[in-house]
Amino acid sequence: MPGTGSFFHRRIRPYLIPRSLSARVLWLTVEIILLVEIVILMPSLGREREAWLWDRVTDAHLAVYSEATEAKAIQGGMLDPQTQQYLLRLSGTEAIKLVQAGGVAALMPSDTNLRISGSINLDNETILGSMWQADLALFGLKNGNQMVEAVSPFDKTMQVQVIINGATLASHLRSYVGHIAMLSVVIAMVTGLLVFAALDRRLVRPMRILTASIVGFRVDPARAGLTSLEWLSRRTNDEVAVAARELSAMQDELRAALWRNARLAAVGTEVAKISHDLRNILTSALLVADRLQETADPVVKRAANTLIPAVERAAELVSRTVDFAREGPPAITVGPVVLRDLADEAATMVRSTDPTTTIENLIPGSLIVPLDRTQIYRVLVNLIRNAVEATASRITLSTEMQGGVVQLVVADDGPGLPKRVQEKLFQPFTGTGRRGGTGLGLAIARDLIRAHGGDLTLRSTGSDGTVFVMGLAVTEEPVS
Repeated sequence: MPGTGSFFHRRIRPYLIPRSLSARVLWLTVEIILLVEIVILMPSLGREREAWLWDRVTDAHLAVYSEATEAKAIQGGMLDPQTQQYLLRLSGTEAIKLVQAGGVAALMPSDTNLRISGSINLDNETILGSMWQADLALFGLKNGNQMVEAVSPFDKTMQVQVIINGATLASHLRSYVGHIAMLSVVIAMVTGLLVFAALDRRLVRPMRILTASIVGFRVDPARAGLTSLEWLSRRTNDEVAVAARELSAMQDELRAALWRNARLAAVGTEVAKISHDLRNILTSALLVADRLQETADPVVKRAANTLIPAVERAAELVSRTVDFAREGPPAITVGPVVLRDLADEAATMVRSTDPTTTIENLIPGSLIVPLDRTQIYRVLVNLIRNAVEATASRITLSTEMQGGVVQLVVADDGPGLPKRVQEKLFQPFTGTGRRGGTGLGLAIARDLIRAHGGDLTLRSTGSDGTVFVMGLAVTEEPVS
C-alpha cells in the first residue's frame, strides 16, 4: 500500500538511525531498559537454575519413593528396568538414590556406573554461587553429569541424590534466557516508544520550535515569526518556557541592535562621503575666524572668539562620527607608556578649557602600560571632560590591582548619572546626559579599551559622584 510505505518513510524510518534528537531519545531509552533487564537477568538466571534443580529433586523423590513402596508390596522390592527408565525420564535425571538413617532406602538403577564430573549441594547454595554456576552452564562449561543432593522437601529425614545431565540444564537455561531476552526487547521497545512519545511532546517538539526560530532568525532576522515562541512561553514555568521567553527577548534586542547598526552604517557612509568637503568648509571658516580675531573691532573679535571653538567642535564631531562608523575594531599601535605622565597630559588639556576644576593624579610614577598612547589619551580626556561638564568640582585619577590587571579609576564628585542615561550609557546616539550631546564619546572610549584587551565599566554613580573603571593589562617597571 502506498500510504503505508510513505508513512513508514516519514514517521518511523528517521527514528531508526540515531541522528536526530528524537532518535537518540528513543534509542537511549531502549538501551537503558535493556541494561536494567540484563542486570535483573543475572540473579533471575541463578534462581531459575536453582528452581530447576529442586524440581528434579522433588520429581525424583515422588517418582521413586511411591513406585518403590508399591514394588515392595507386589514384587519384593525390585522394579523392572523398563519401569526404572520410565521413571528416570519423568524425573529428568540419569540416576536417583534415596538415603535414610545412613542406609539406602531406594536406588535406581541399581547397577548405575555413570561418570560424575561435579557435585551440587542445594542445601548450601547461595544466590551468588548459583549465578556463577548458571553462567558456567549457560556457556557450556558444565556439560558433564552432575551429582545433586538435598534434603527431601517431603521427608526431612531423607536425603535425595540425583545425577543430572549438565547439557540438559544448559539447554533449559539457554531457552530461559532466549525467552527473557525476547520479552525484554518487547518491553524495552514498547516502553521506549511510550517514553519517546511523552518526551517528544514535552521536550523534542519544543526544541524543534526553538531550533526553527533560531534558524529562521539567522536567515531573516527582520521577518522571523515569533508565534511559536509565544506559544512556548505561555506554557508552565519550566525550562523550555523560560528558554522561549529569553530567546524571544534576545531576538527583539538583536533586531533593535541590527536596526541601530543599519542606521549607523548609513550614517557612516553618508558622513564619509561629505567629510572631505565638510572639512574644507570648516577649515575655511577657521581661517576667516582667525583673521577676524586680528581686527580692532571688539564686537567682531568677541564673535570670532565664539566662532572658533564652535567650528573646532564641529570638526571634532565629524571626525568622531567617521571613526565610529568604520567597520571592525579601531586600529591601535601599542608601546610602553608611563601612565601617570599620560594622565597629566589629559588633565592639562581639560584644565586649559576649565581651570576651576581640581584634578588629582594619584597614579604611581613607576607604572608602565603597554597601550596606544594617543587612543588612551582620547579616552582619558573624554572621561575627565564629561565629569567637568557634569559640574564636578573634583576629579581623582588612581589605579588598583585586581587579578594581575591594573584598573585605572576615574572618580568625580558630580551629581551622578540619571537612571535613563545609565540604561543606555554605552549605546551610540542614545547614552548622553547633556543637551546636544551625541552619545558617541563613551561608546568610542569603550571600543578603544576593548581593542586593548580590557573593558570600560561604570562602577558606581549617585549623588556623591560617579566612578568609571578601565581594565588594562600592564607590566610594572621602574622609570629612570
